[in-house]
Amino acid sequence: MNLTQLLDAFPHPVGPLRILIVDDQPVNIRVLHQVFRDEFEVLMATSGEQAITVCREQRPDIILLDVIMPGISGHEVCRRLKADPDTRDIPVIFVTSQIEEAEEAQGFEIGAVDFITKPVNPVIVSARVRTHLALKLQSDLLRSIAMIDGLTKVSNRRKFDDALAISWRACQREGRPLSLVLLDLDYFKQFNDRYGHQEGDNCLIAVAGALSHSVRRPHDLVARYGGEEFVCILPDTDAQGTAGRVAEIQAAVKALGIEHQGSEIGNLVTISLGVATQVPTSDSTPQALLAAADRQLYRAKQEGRDRVCAIDLTSPPPEDARSQKYQ
Repeated sequence: MNLTQLLDAFPHPVGPLRILIVDDQPVNIRVLHQVFRDEFEVLMATSGEQAITVCREQRPDIILLDVIMPGISGHEVCRRLKADPDTRDIPVIFVTSQIEEAEEAQGFEIGAVDFITKPVNPVIVSARVRTHLALKLQSDLLRSIAMIDGLTKVSNRRKFDDALAISWRACQREGRPLSLVLLDLDYFKQFNDRYGHQEGDNCLIAVAGALSHSVRRPHDLVARYGGEEFVCILPDTDAQGTAGRVAEIQAAVKALGIEHQGSEIGNLVTISLGVATQVPTSDSTPQALLAAADRQLYRAKQEGRDRVCAIDLTSPPPEDARSQKYQ
């Protein structure tokens, strides 16, 4: 597949592909900008520090990186990007006026995918960038397939684990709240026993669709956690905002109108939800936040199901003062 075919098969989730050009000389940036401005979104940085910030905040799809810069060198920028799970998969092409065998070997050793010599030839640089973007999209496509639940087509547990770690780090850096919603279909064993496993699968597919429709911001995530359990990651969402989101989720599942005569709380499929909200800190972990949401889900089921129980861990009062229950 060439780049155009890959883009048709696997549309980029946030618009055009992004190229980050890093060079301390503005004239070199202008030359490369002329090459790519009509086809890609071009991001620019004039220092290594700025490049790392842009990568963390905007996630370019490929980086054209000058080797020799004041402050942090291109080699050090590449090392730091490859050491960070959030940025290690971004291809780095070094742009340099001096390529010796030892320097080229060092560049490949620290994670670069290619070298381009200055002054740049527009045809060559365009061809190489397109080649490495195609390879990246192929890799992204394979990763995305491996991260999808085969039945419901939402993210699977592996994708959830990766996304939770990324969201935790991002919210910790920015001092923003992160909410987790863990939910379970009420009396689902009885549903399977009464209607059969095929209808059980159809029910899970329908619920997953309702969740995906309700949780739809670019950085949110819906995943199948296991069996009849699902989980939602809501970055940059405080307890009050999450309350509105879970009310929408609960209503969307009920609106499906799936008959459940085996339920002990009505004749429709319902869900119980556990919610935990926290501003991530170095003193806690994403696993602890997940465990808090799990405890709230257990509480919701113990207290009658078809309800939401939540805890806000962003403030210091004792747990009984911070726990909430709402239907």
